[in-house]
Amino acid sequence: MIRKIIHIDEEKCNGCGICAEACHEGAIEMVNGKAKLMREDFCDGFGDCLPGCPTGAITFEEREAPAYDEAAVAAAQSAKAQQAEVHALHEGGCPGSRMVEFHRDETPAPEAQAAPAAAPVSHLNQWPCQIKLVPVQAPFFDGAKLLIAADCTAYAYANMHEDFMKGRITLVGCPKLDDVDYTEKLTAIIALNDIKEVTIVRMEVPCCGGLQRAAENALRASGKFLPWQVVTISRDGRILD
Repeated sequence: MIRKIIHIDEEKCNGCGICAEACHEGAIEMVNGKAKLMREDFCDGFGDCLPGCPTGAITFEEREAPAYDEAAVAAAQSAKAQQAEVHALHEGGCPGSRMVEFHRDETPAPEAQAAPAAAPVSHLNQWPCQIKLVPVQAPFFDGAKLLIAADCTAYAYANMHEDFMKGRITLVGCPKLDDVDYTEKLTAIIALNDIKEVTIVRMEVPCCGGLQRAAENALRASGKFLPWQVVTISRDGRILD
């Protein structure tokens, strides 16, 4: 479509970054010391970035450009705010919220394989694991198989670590107790990282449906086509499907 959109003259740009700060939608970023319009669909054409430019490098132009995507802007702003909140926790808040990746050897030693009953080991591969605390982007998400699990499943199902957490990045939550819709955050995690597959483990109780719906909606909203499955655990600890 033909519409009004900003144009940045890189020859005039002095790299001050005022326009990037003024752009509430996040359409402008600093690249190699110069302002650049990174997302045309994030530019609303209102020009909040124009008045602050000291060199007059930014102007309007009428040209072919994708339509302004208000929903995508809102999702990006939400993800950025959540990232900033988690970063603040990691840097200056509770030490228990600081991001850690555990590198585990998933291959048992020969003597352990021969033992009649090896001691159980943890297969939690990162910290934090609560959906509300985990950052939307992190190194441990790169190429990850994602496990989205209801809190209670780890208590109801005895072999949770070995059967579901092993080899996966684990995110846990309870939509009833947290009183939150996880859809936006899960969408950002799936959309912004190289996630390979998703496993959802929930309890049979109705309130766990909120976690499943959030994960399924996030998969759809991410625009990615990933292998995924849902596993339901009974209240007495059996796999129902």
